[in-house]
Amino acid sequence: MKKIIIADDEHKILMSLEYSFRKNGYDVFIARDGTEVLEFLKIMIPDVILLDIMMPNLDGYSTLDIIRQDNKLKDTKVIFLSAKNNPRDIEKGMEMGADAYVTKPYSIKKLIQQIEELF
Repeated sequence: MKKIIIADDEHKILMSLEYSFRKNGYDVFIARDGTEVLEFLKIMIPDVILLDIMMPNLDGYSTLDIIRQDNKLKDTKVIFLSAKNNPRDIEKGMEMGADAYVTKPYSIKKLIQQIEELF
């Protein structure tokens, strides 16, 4: 079973994604900001991290930067899921080492398919 951390500060998005990924066979962990993601990473290595950019405490860019500095997480796929849809934001996310960048609003079916294609 693939492990996924979903990080977003919007409750409805978290609940919807959690349900969909569990239904598709993922072991799901929920984080409301980057600091909670980093807490999970102390005790586990997920297959995928779905990461919002605009979150309180520690944003997605800073979280990705920390993740990419950790050699034991080099195989973990990180996908930005963000309302920031400006081409410069997308380019920045990909240059920082994201494996994919999905803009909101999104199709859950397409998102799951896109994640599956990364493996």
